[in-house]
Amino acid sequence: MPLTRFRAKMEQAGLDAFVISQQDNRRYLAGFTGSAGFLLITLQQQYLITDSRYYEQVRRQAPAWKLVKAGYKTIEALANLLTDLHLNEAAIGFEAEYAPYQQYLQLKEAMPAVRWQDTAHFALELRAVKTPAELAAVNSAMALADEAMTHIYTWIRPGLTEKDVAWELELYMRTHGATAVSFEPIVAAGPNSALPHATPTGRTIKRGDVVLIDMGCVVDGYCSDTTRTFSLGQPHNNRYPAVWQVVAQALQAAAGGIKAGISGKAADALARDVIEAAGYGDYFGHSLGHGVGLAVHEGPRVSYAAADPLPAGSVITIEPGIYLPGEFGVRLEDMAVVTPAGATVITRSPKFDVLA
Repeated sequence: MPLTRFRAKMEQAGLDAFVISQQDNRRYLAGFTGSAGFLLITLQQQYLITDSRYYEQVRRQAPAWKLVKAGYKTIEALANLLTDLHLNEAAIGFEAEYAPYQQYLQLKEAMPAVRWQDTAHFALELRAVKTPAELAAVNSAMALADEAMTHIYTWIRPGLTEKDVAWELELYMRTHGATAVSFEPIVAAGPNSALPHATPTGRTIKRGDVVLIDMGCVVDGYCSDTTRTFSLGQPHNNRYPAVWQVVAQALQAAAGGIKAGISGKAADALARDVIEAAGYGDYFGHSLGHGVGLAVHEGPRVSYAAADPLPAGSVITIEPGIYLPGEFGVRLEDMAVVTPAGATVITRSPKFDVLA
């Protein structure tokens, strides 16, 4: 269980308790989906401190946790609980990466003798390795995203705007089982596709435009993320077919070479080397990928700056891209489960360089 593994990490670090404030980490460890509150974890007990909006929700979602009714004085309730547990001078981990500075000052003022230790990575490291239930949820989210992308292939036509396509994607996913989109869909046509994180506009999509679509959805709390690029009819730009092929080859090289134990940097190089050899190294500016789970961007990192090994059981994106300013961009993105034997790609939607 995640909580058992979390306590083992606490014990190894010499911590008496841990305060969790980040929303996804609260959900991961307690099953609680509310937007506010703290988890207090000791080596023997666990408490959930929140306000009156969530008292009944805690009882339903986190029955194994002791509810602390804080009203709107959560810092005061946490301080009182630590005093009651004789932990007001203890070594306590907290998530400095996520705690607002003002909140940290409040914690220090309320509990001046506590030895606060920044250990934000504890939960993130655990979340990087998915349980079978988590993998099932990720697969369901990916399957629905694949279905939505396949729908767009049959639905899109010249004359629609980028916003039209983005809305159709979101509508399809929400009406077929998604509780949310993983992020606002990216639909970028023509020169806009050269912007890696373009925002859909009212630009009309024309026949011969390069269209880049990046999207995903949330199912059972877990995210998916995929990108496809195609020309709607024969492309206007004669450089496009060769660039699309380079990106496809880079994706294939990375998917074929990634396995558990390889560093994020080495994984990134599998694709980057292909793109650089083709002469487009200056036009691939972002990392190869990232972990996906409760958040659409989480560990592990798959980056030219990431030295840590990719753990078995992690779910990552593989998304090489080439972006030619003022002309077009191409990105192809699959999700994969990292195993000791290799990367098992779970994205199923077809890739077309030209959509007739």
